[in-house]
Amino acid sequence: MTEITPEIVKQLRDRTGAGVMDCKRALGESKGDVEKAIEILRKKGIDTAGKKASRETKDGLVTSYIHMGGKIGVLLEVNCETDFVARTSDFGNFVKDIAMQIAAASPLHVSREDVPANWIEKEKEIALEQIKGKPPQVAEKIIQGKLDKRYQEICLLEQNFIKDDKHTIKDILTAIIAKTGENIIIRRFVRFELGEK
Repeated sequence: MTEITPEIVKQLRDRTGAGVMDCKRALGESKGDVEKAIEILRKKGIDTAGKKASRETKDGLVTSYIHMGGKIGVLLEVNCETDFVARTSDFGNFVKDIAMQIAAASPLHVSREDVPANWIEKEKEIALEQIKGKPPQVAEKIIQGKLDKRYQEICLLEQNFIKDDKHTIKDILTAIIAKTGENIIIRRFVRFELGEK
């Protein structure tokens, strides 16, 4: 069992927006395992970031980021609910981090919901070719595993955060939602690389 320190409690609070006592109880149940504690809080419905997901986002920031001496550029829109949050340093830093992530990790889409159906079909075809002869139930699991791995490469929310690879961008997004108390959506982005078509 991991010792439940104030730092671990704070980490869980930042990621879920749950109250201190709820976090302590969940960490107690999970023997200090933060990921299990998040699951416990979700099952009990104490995931405030999740509850905010349906709220409308009409404010936010459009930012640009130029990297590597002008060879890579990113234009990014991130939305929140109010101008007040859009002007906070927490929100501004989050938007900058996301722009840097896009520059460094070259995602193609924000989430797997944005991935075109024809791309998914093509990936399934490739995977099927690679695993010919496997029983159908095994093949299905392998194909899903390969697809999940590809989603982690091309979907921004599923990528590991470049500043802390123990967390995904979705984790970082959940933490800023919990911290600001507002729904926040990474709306869209464009990444330019010199010489790319």
